[in-house]
Formats: sequence, structure tokens, C-alpha cells
Amino acid sequence: MPPARDVMAHRGDDDEVCPVCKSSRYLNPDMRFLINPECYHKMCESCVDRIFSSGPANCPVAGCHKTLRKNRFRKQTFEDINVEREVDIRRRVMQVLNRREEEFDSKRAYDDFLEQREEIIANLVHGTDVAKTESDLQRYASENMRSIRANQALEAQEASSFREQQTQEQELARLRREAARQEYENERKELLAGREDVLSRLAAGRPGDAAAIAREGQKVLLKKSSARRSEEDRIRQKQAALRNSDARKGQGPLTTADRADDSGASSLIKGLKKIKTPEPEKPYDPFDGLVPNQRDYYTLRDHYPNSYLDPIRQDTRMQAGGYDLQEYYSRTLMEAFAGLGCFLDEEVSKRDITNTSNVSRPVATEGAALAAVSSAGAPEGSS
Repeated sequence: MPPARDVMAHRGDDDEVCPVCKSSRYLNPDMRFLINPECYHKMCESCVDRIFSSGPANCPVAGCHKTLRKNRFRKQTFEDINVEREVDIRRRVMQVLNRREEEFDSKRAYDDFLEQREEIIANLVHGTDVAKTESDLQRYASENMRSIRANQALEAQEASSFREQQTQEQELARLRREAARQEYENERKELLAGREDVLSRLAAGRPGDAAAIAREGQKVLLKKSSARRSEEDRIRQKQAALRNSDARKGQGPLTTADRADDSGASSLIKGLKKIKTPEPEKPYDPFDGLVPNQRDYYTLRDHYPNSYLDPIRQDTRMQAGGYDLQEYYSRTLMEAFAGLGCFLDEEVSKRDITNTSNVSRPVATEGAALAAVSSAGAPEGSS
């Protein structure tokens, strides 16, 4: 046998041999092989228990110095170890770069993001700029932790909704099959009962009544079948209405407040929509910006000489009710200077501009209508 064919013939046997203890599946059919995502070296389960039960240890394969832990070992899913490694890398990258299409400004920006993600996966799979790619990925994960968790929660919610929808569809299919079987049984029983009824009536009747009895039995069967079909249509319409209501309930908004990042944008991904942070609610102001003690155009004094107010100042009867001249001074001066902050010329000009823009089109339309009416009502030949 040529050497190449010999290698191809014994390749499966070499894959089923533990590189640590050299045990073969040929001698031990119950042997289980495990791999670790750190280095993807395959070894038997007994070697894993013997080497890594006491704690983390270096990989026993010659030339590999990576530290492995027992809880990371798992059974190999794919036959090709390179496919296994690529699937793990792709899963890890997509858990971090899990942006959604609605987060981008355009479809082109989302396509660029998908291409960039595939390029990162290819770099990690083929070992191109691994250190820089890993550092960029870790920096992005630390800067956008909130959006990553929010998108992961949305994906979990969508997966749960999809599973619930599949369960409902399977249950509806089962109910439809059960209803079809029950319908077939009921129709068969009714047909047999109708035939027995016709036969019994024929046996008890006269020979000339055979045709009339057959026609009457056929009418009864048709009436029952039409009633059954109408009832089935009503049930189908009810089920369709229930499905539509469930679909409307399941189409609720999947928005999350945690999607907004503290950084506002990412240096790794371009084309993301700018998230507008709502302004914080201002504290309640009962005076709507008016400061009671603020005076822009006057200064309030403690005393103003007045022949009418001076006697009140010494009148105990007026002071006993809580009357205060300072409040009178303040209110009077505020009313006197209240109009100094209003500029009528500017307000009138703005009002005229607004009224002109709003009324110009209706006025022109009305003038055109009047001109048309006047020209139509004028006699021919008049200028």
C-alpha cells in the first residue's frame, strides 16, 4: 500500500488515541475524549480527572504551556477541531459585537459593521494581529457594557417569544388534527346513523314510499353537514381572532433604557445613531421664573413721607390686624414699574409680520374670487 493511502487509512485510529496516556478507543470502547477552549488539545476523561482535579495545571501536550482548568473541558461537537475553534471564536465575538440594525443610521452602516465583525473573527481564527484585535475587543466591551447587556436581554426576549410562538403553533396544529379526526368520526357516525334510519323507514313503509324516504334522508344529511360546516367556520374565525390578538400583544416595543452608553459613541464601530439624552427635569417653580424680591427698575425704601400714610403708621388699630405699610409700598411700586420691561414696537412689528403671513393667502384667494365674479357678471363688450 502506498504511504499516502496508509496515512489516510490510519488517520481515524490516530484521532482516537489519547496524546497523554496513549490509550486507544479500540481497546477501550467506553473512552470519552474532552477538549479545552484554551488550546483545543483532545485528551481522555481519565487524564483530565487525574491531572486537573487538584486545580489548574499546564496542558500536558508537548509544546503547549497554557494553563487549563477542569471546569472548561467539554465534549467536542464537530469532528474537525478547526471548525470547533472557529465556532467558539464566532460565538464569543458576536456576544460582544451584538449591535442591531435599528441602532445604525443607514443600511450601509449596518453592512459595514457586519463586514468589520467578520474581519475581526477572521483575524482571530487565522492568527492575524491577535493582540491588537483582542485589545480593541476588550476596550469596546468595557466602554459599551450597558448596550451589550441590553442587546443580550433583547435577544433572549426574542428567543423566548419565538419558542412560545412555536409552542403555540404546535398546540394549534395538534388541536386542528384532533378536530379533523373528531370531525371525520362524527361525519362517519352521522352517515351510518342516517343510513340505518333510512333502512328502518324503508322496512316499515310501503313500496311506493322508497323514493320519498331516500330524498328526505338525503336532505337531512345535507342539512346536518351544512350546520357542521358553519360551526367549523365559526370556530376557525374565533381561533384566527385569538391568534391575531396574541400577535398584537407580542409586538410590544423592545426598547430598553440601558441601551444608551455613557460614552455616547464607540471608537471601534462607525455609523451608530447618536442617542439624545433627555434633559433632567427642572425643580418645580411656583412663581414660573418670577423672583418676588428682585427689583430691576426701582429700590424699595423703608419710609416714604405721605400725609395720608403717616397717621396710619402710629395707629394701633390698623397695625393690630397685621397691616404692613412695606407691603403697600412694594405692591404700589411694582404696579407702577410693571410696564417698563415691555417694548410695544417690537411686539407690534412681530404681530404684524405673523398676521401678514397667515392672512396673505386667504386675502389673495378672496380677491381673485371677487374679480372672477365681477368679470362674469359684467355684460359682453363692456370694458
